[in-house]
Amino acid sequence: MHLSFYKYQGTGNDFVIIDNRKGTLSKDNPALYQHLCDRRMGVGADGVILLQNHADYDFEMIYINANGYEGSMCGNGGRCTIAFAQYLGIIQQETRFLAVDGEHLGKIQDDLFYLKMGDVSACKKIKEGDYELDTGSPHYVRLVDDLAKVDVLQEGKAIRHNAVYNEKGINVNFIEQVDATHLKIGTFERGVEAVTLSCGTGVTAASIVHLLHHSFANGTYSIELETEGGTLSVQLRKDGDAFDDIWLIGPAKMAFSGFF
Repeated sequence: MHLSFYKYQGTGNDFVIIDNRKGTLSKDNPALYQHLCDRRMGVGADGVILLQNHADYDFEMIYINANGYEGSMCGNGGRCTIAFAQYLGIIQQETRFLAVDGEHLGKIQDDLFYLKMGDVSACKKIKEGDYELDTGSPHYVRLVDDLAKVDVLQEGKAIRHNAVYNEKGINVNFIEQVDATHLKIGTFERGVEAVTLSCGTGVTAASIVHLLHHSFANGTYSIELETEGGTLSVQLRKDGDAFDDIWLIGPAKMAFSGFF
């Protein structure tokens, strides 16, 4: 197979993106997608994204994890797909597209790519400082005093593979508060089964947990999050334990393109 691809990254979370508007590829080809994501034998990426036509939307985004199988929503992948759709001329400054968790809106302002996330109405407290919630993908969030002292790989792997989460998996995030609206975060991602430089649904989950854990008043907030790959921000509105008007914001760039 001779395959044209584009490599994008959003704060270091990287993806092989393929223009699949002709429907050449099926999402059910795990060997191919595993090989594309392999950092030694393939192109190398945290996941593969297929951009496809859809009758009711600007496009459809299919996200495939590095393990070769379709995954849940990927926030940084969504922002990179918006950038790719603009590159292809499908959209200009705004978009409405379909992903595995439903409809998403996107926009581009000042070289930043905005992705509207789904509303969140439930966040489960596991124990003091530990929470579980779904922001398009399931996340476990643990508050820590010093992120630099946390072994994100080993501690994340232990939670992801414990008796509760082993079968379906969960993403695991560790967050350190810098100040009231500034966090540091490290994420172990299921499907990749490794620490990634950034995770969009993870920083969204972290922002929600931060506001709940510290009993912020209702209102609209902008949270800045330092990932290993760069800085993202989350704008969101809190109403009791529910959150809406959630926007994931940050850069998305083409690294290179080629043929495989």
